[in-house]
Amino acid sequence: MKSLKPFASLLFGACALACGLVAHASQLDDIKAAGVIKVATSLSVTPYTFVNSEMKPDGSDVATAKLLAKDLGVKLEIINTPVAARIPSLLTSKADLVISVLSISPERQKVIDFSQPYSLIREVVIAPKDLVVKSYEDLDGKEVGVTRGTVEDQLITANATKASIRRYEDVATLITAAVSGQVKYVATGLVSLDELNKKAGDRFESKFVMKDFMLAMGLRKDNPEFKSWLDHWVEENLSNGKLNAIFKQYHHTDLSDQVLKQGHKAQ
Repeated sequence: MKSLKPFASLLFGACALACGLVAHASQLDDIKAAGVIKVATSLSVTPYTFVNSEMKPDGSDVATAKLLAKDLGVKLEIINTPVAARIPSLLTSKADLVISVLSISPERQKVIDFSQPYSLIREVVIAPKDLVVKSYEDLDGKEVGVTRGTVEDQLITANATKASIRRYEDVATLITAAVSGQVKYVATGLVSLDELNKKAGDRFESKFVMKDFMLAMGLRKDNPEFKSWLDHWVEENLSNGKLNAIFKQYHHTDLSDQVLKQGHKAQ
């Protein structure tokens, strides 16, 4: 009589594979089944993310999230989170996706995946107009304010090694610190300059550009189907002009060619 061990081993392997596939269900399918997508964002980076006069989430990233949820056929749930907690909220499954002025960096790519870039932010050093600041070296011995856990934090830490860094939990608190004189030098997105000068009487200006960063949506690793859907969605909505229209509504300018070329892939 032939041994049943080879057959049993084959059957066990097939069962294990099937069970593994069930256990590792597609996140995209899970979101559709739930009928809601939870998007983490920090409502403190005007005009990307903020709370409007009606006390509702608003901004170009919020509008992007709304369009995405509509196209996915699900409801949108905004998970308001501090800037430094954007990625942790994703890794702990409190959110399905991060759409929150999230730039692509090698450090972040080690722990999460990114969609195709859909937007851009210019990171600068801002200071009062009467101060001369042309480079990182001019920050030696100075107190520089940053938002904790951001690329600005990383850039200042790595390049202004002789500066004293003061870290704040969100951009709104950072701007308040600059307005009140707690710090004179601020490393942040250029988009924050208008908000700062509205509160400080047009006293500040951009001193030098640290870096331009492509912004993308963050998702948990090992979700190829969800990432593929997001990449295609970004390409399609750059190509049809919807993402550019959103950006122009809030930033009063078009997306850069660097971002818009992503939409050419869909043509």
